[in-house]
Amino acid sequence: MKIARFSHMGKTQYGVVENQIIKGYRGSPFTHPDSGKVYFNSDGTRYKLSEVKLLAPCEPTKVVCLGLNYRKHIEEIGFKFPENPILFLKPPSAIINTEEHIIRPKSAAGRIDYEGEVGVVIGKKTKDVPEKNALEYILGYTCLNDVTDRYAQQKDGQWTRAKGFDTFCPIGPWIETEGNPGKMEVKTLLNGQIRQNSDTSYLIFKIPYLIAFISEVMTLMPGDIIATGTPEGVGQLNPGDTVEINVEGVGILRNYVRQ
Repeated sequence: MKIARFSHMGKTQYGVVENQIIKGYRGSPFTHPDSGKVYFNSDGTRYKLSEVKLLAPCEPTKVVCLGLNYRKHIEEIGFKFPENPILFLKPPSAIINTEEHIIRPKSAAGRIDYEGEVGVVIGKKTKDVPEKNALEYILGYTCLNDVTDRYAQQKDGQWTRAKGFDTFCPIGPWIETEGNPGKMEVKTLLNGQIRQNSDTSYLIFKIPYLIAFISEVMTLMPGDIIATGTPEGVGQLNPGDTVEINVEGVGILRNYVRQ
C-alpha cells in the first residue's frame, strides 16, 4: 500500500495511492505513541494525482542518517570503515517535498552533492528494540536525498552544517508499506542519466540492526525516518539540474536545483 500525505484546496491529509488516484483518509497511519492505536479511516473522497500537491509523506521529529554504510561509497570518498554505525541528524527544517527545489546556499564554497537513499519510516514508538523484532516497528519505506555540502563537511569535521541546510532533505513521493528491507534497489538519476544503482543487500549495517542500535540511543517516534546510507556514485548538483531518487517498489522522488 502506498500512503501519501497531500494537500487539496487548502486541506492537508493522508491518503492511499492506487494507480493515478488518491483516496482520502481521516487521521494518521501512525500509531499514537500514548494510546497505541492507529486513527486512519477512509473519508470517501477520491482525487486524481494531478489535482493534489504531494507533500513529504510524514512529519518526523528527526531524520536519523547513516554515514558510510556502503563499502564502495566509503572507498570512493577515501574514509575509514566504521566499527559502529555513524549517526547524524538532519533537522525537520531541511525537508522538502517531491517536485520542489533544492537551493544551493549562498555560503556554499564548493560541491553540493546528491546522495540517494532508502528511507525507513517508523510506525510506532520505538525504544530499546531487539534486532529480531525490529521490522515490526516499520510502517514502510520512502525515497530520500541526503544533499550534502562537501566543503562544509570537510572543513567542519562533523556534518551538521553540511547536511542541515534548508532544502537539503527531499523526501517522497509517498510511503510504501510493502518491501524487502534485505534487498531493496535504490537508483539516482541526474538529468536522466543513472549515477547510482545499488541495493540494501550491500549495506554494512542492515536495517534491523540499525533500528536496534539507534533505538538504544534515542527514542524513535511515529513518523521518524532512518536514512540508511548512500551507495557509490555520489556526484555534484548544479543549478538547472534535475535529480531523481528511485527506490524499488516506492516510486520516484524528483527535485530541481537552483542557486
